[in-house]
Amino acid sequence: KMNRLITANALRSVSSLSFCRGVATNTNIAYDNIKLKDLEGKDVTPANLFKGKKVVIFGLPGAFTPVCSNKHVPSFVEKSDEIRTKGIDNIVCVSVNDHFVMKAWGEKMNVGNKVTLLADPSGEFTKKVGLEVDLTGAGLGVRSKRFALIVDDGVVVSENVENAPNDLTKTDADSILKYLSK
Repeated sequence: KMNRLITANALRSVSSLSFCRGVATNTNIAYDNIKLKDLEGKDVTPANLFKGKKVVIFGLPGAFTPVCSNKHVPSFVEKSDEIRTKGIDNIVCVSVNDHFVMKAWGEKMNVGNKVTLLADPSGEFTKKVGLEVDLTGAGLGVRSKRFALIVDDGVVVSENVENAPNDLTKTDADSILKYLSK
């Protein structure tokens, strides 16, 4: 409990960081030269992940961190069926962590097949889409900004990025559902 409090306080201390936008809408992010890792450590390219599919992909600063574990991921687990009725083929969570951490987190979070967890071990995907943030001040190193993208056959059709690591006003499942209901 103390570690969670320390992390939350440290994240609040970097909340003044600029969390400006990353990748622009209408950008193709179906890269075939970048490899994410599934929970078994197998390579997953964005090209294969997005090909012929409409995908919600959301990123967050890290597994086992307070807002990510208590609010962000649970919102998508809870609303996954409703999101899929809006034409979404897959809901993906990506984090700058290794696949071992993502697997343990997925088990702890009980995500099942509601959300696909992918590791971005070196932050390569996160950097390529311009959504990295240096959270060294919070003891986390370079991580992902909190974001949510809707990607249609590799092309970003909606992009939301929170203003600070602890914010969750634009990238949760309810925000995605509002966009999909337009």
